[in-house]
Amino acid sequence: MISAISWVPKGIAKVIPAEVDPPTKEEIDEILRSGTLNRREDSDNENDGEMDVDGAAKGVAYEAAAKVKQPRSGTSFGIMKKCTLVDAAKGVADEISQALAAAEALGRKQPGSSTSFGTKDMTDALKELDMENYDEEDDGIEIFSTAIGDRYYPSNAMDPYLKKDDEDEDDDEEIEDMTIKPSDAIIVCARTDDEVSQLQVCVLEESEDGELNFYSHHDIILSALPLCTARIDWDINGGGKGNYIAVGTLDLAIEIWDLNLIDEIQPFLALGGVAKKKKKTAKYKKGGSHTDSVLGLDWNKKLKYLASASADKSVKVWDFETEKCRTTVNHHTDKVQAVAWNAHSPNFFLSGSFDRSVILVDERNPSRVCTKSIVTADVECLAWNPHDQHSCLVSLEDGTVQGFDVRVASSDPAAARLEPTFTLQAHDKPVTSISYCPTAPKLLATGSTDKMVKLWDLSNNQPSCVASKNLKAGAVFSTSFSEDCPFLLAVGGSKGDLQIWDTLTENEVARRFGKYSYRKPPPHE
Repeated sequence: MISAISWVPKGIAKVIPAEVDPPTKEEIDEILRSGTLNRREDSDNENDGEMDVDGAAKGVAYEAAAKVKQPRSGTSFGIMKKCTLVDAAKGVADEISQALAAAEALGRKQPGSSTSFGTKDMTDALKELDMENYDEEDDGIEIFSTAIGDRYYPSNAMDPYLKKDDEDEDDDEEIEDMTIKPSDAIIVCARTDDEVSQLQVCVLEESEDGELNFYSHHDIILSALPLCTARIDWDINGGGKGNYIAVGTLDLAIEIWDLNLIDEIQPFLALGGVAKKKKKTAKYKKGGSHTDSVLGLDWNKKLKYLASASADKSVKVWDFETEKCRTTVNHHTDKVQAVAWNAHSPNFFLSGSFDRSVILVDERNPSRVCTKSIVTADVECLAWNPHDQHSCLVSLEDGTVQGFDVRVASSDPAAARLEPTFTLQAHDKPVTSISYCPTAPKLLATGSTDKMVKLWDLSNNQPSCVASKNLKAGAVFSTSFSEDCPFLLAVGGSKGDLQIWDTLTENEVARRFGKYSYRKPPPHE
């Protein structure tokens, strides 16, 4: 399944991403000792902080721990919400410890034998080799010999028996395959297939005749099932615009991955999470960490803060300068599913919860609730209108989408209920994703577990459906318009196949919004 989608603006990615060297034996040992690959509730199966796994078995343990992480996609993820995914996957940690135990067993000798072969087997093997006459050479032609009697070649290039490939041609093809042109768009999918979770980095290219082609460029293996993502554009390394992505998973830590690296096995940075005390087996939560799964993320481009919503009923604001939690907000009484910064007023963010409330908070005064709205069902998604700083949308589990104007309650901060400007019965099942078109005001996309994706005209607060399509993505979990490619909508769902919908090919969309097809998104800086 695809649980989240993020677009990377054109020209941000490196033309040829750097390949990371394979981990050394010491690095693998440290990963196994730190518990990075099996963070959740496996301390009962450990006698100390180190694992007694040796040689090749450690590689097996590493592979097993990387693969046995999540339930198979055959489970009913397609009709679950993120919080249900959390509950469904909690039992998977036991599989990790079992895999590691099996790998450990592979590194041990078989009971009852001091060697891999019995004494009789070894004697027979030596007799067959006839080692006493090993140095006696037979007369005649020496097979695999040169004219000067050499029995080996200093390099493969000198060996006439090895077929020589056109290395230059292979290198050129490899470079071409890895090259990301400035005109290419990039889509990052958080996906889970069978037991493996990963970030799939896809390249979308447009040919001269306008045909679209997208392909998988490289993958990043994750240690836990991903629930949400947020692209990070901050220059963390001091080398220009950054190309990072934050991932919220079933684990407590928020992982930050560098998309310009290939074959990386550990995140560039982890915010919060669980660590082990030195020389002790006890685990503890890092300062400021969430205490349950991370369900929602949003990046503040102006302030360079990351907001996270969690099943622990809190919202946290993270400062990348200090790599620590800046603020914790505890206004909700149930799991917080979504969080969204206001791009026009960057100090304000919305949070939506399963307590059926939406709260507006100023991060400079987080103890105070600016406005609050009571909604009719659990909150699924939040979105600020990129064309109107006062307008926002909330999608709900009951299939409705509600619009709000935050100015309505500004004259009465004590009001418990912020009345919606409209209520739209958009789908028959939960509306799991909403996305504004960044170039066309009033154009909205919604996705639902009813497998449908719909396009809406929100003019005059009277939404009307202008297009509807089943894109064969299964239950839809994520929809996202591109900022660089007007009207291109990426869709992901339970089937795990990324779908791209050129919404401008719909007649009614072209008629109502075609004039915005070459307009740039509004600036928020």
